[in-house]
Amino acid sequence: MATTNIPVRMAEEYKVQLDDLAAATGRSRNHHVAEAVRRYLAEESWQVAKIRQGLAEADADLGYEQDEIEAEMRQIVTDARARLGSIGTAAQG
Repeated sequence: MATTNIPVRMAEEYKVQLDDLAAATGRSRNHHVAEAVRRYLAEESWQVAKIRQGLAEADADLGYEQDEIEAEMRQIVTDARARLGSIGTAAQG
């Protein structure tokens, strides 16, 4: 992959930590910065893609209304409490 040079400003403490990491791993400071950027871009790109997907689904009216979600969650809690109650009753019997 082709590379380019990008000057970066950072806190002195980060540079010191980066130098310590480079020394400990036998890798260059540049390697660790590039790896950090790669991971950051992967995570942020994933998040942006999911947000865009959610917005598209909302625009297409494919989502759920808040009251529907709340009703379903209340039912899940009610069912779970009933199951837990029956476990306690069975243990006492």
